[in-house]
Amino acid sequence: MPFLLPPVTLLSFAPESGGALTLTPFAARGVTQTLEPIATVNGDGRAAGTFIRRDINGNLVNMFPVQLRKYQSTVTCRDVETPALDDAWLGQVISVACAAELNYLTGGTPARPEVSGSSYVEGAFTFYRPLLTMMVMDIKSSFAEYPATYSWEIVLQEV
Repeated sequence: MPFLLPPVTLLSFAPESGGALTLTPFAARGVTQTLEPIATVNGDGRAAGTFIRRDINGNLVNMFPVQLRKYQSTVTCRDVETPALDDAWLGQVISVACAAELNYLTGGTPARPEVSGSSYVEGAFTFYRPLLTMMVMDIKSSFAEYPATYSWEIVLQEV
């Protein structure tokens, strides 16, 4: 009998309103999650770099509005199952307990809510997994018949 890894992952999805996008057993072992600042504002395609300008004295100035500092996340995996994708749609809002970590100088405060029990201190830094409210921007799923594996990708943006 082959050795199977337990159906455990740090990542979790919880639908906020309707829909069924959740992780099933054996769908997210070895998951990869990116967590990156969104590079555009209001979806209008303007690069964030357009908010970084030189003033009349030649000094570089950041004019990016603080309230628009949001994250985008891409979650990918190859496993024997997919997340519950039936009735999972673009625009669905979900709570994401991230597998990816953020950190800050110990003594400070985290910029995002923490997944309960996820924080730890290492040296001068406190690491934690953020709990983010995100909207589904894209869903992809494919199946390879011979190895009987699904590959899936979900792109999310913080609301």
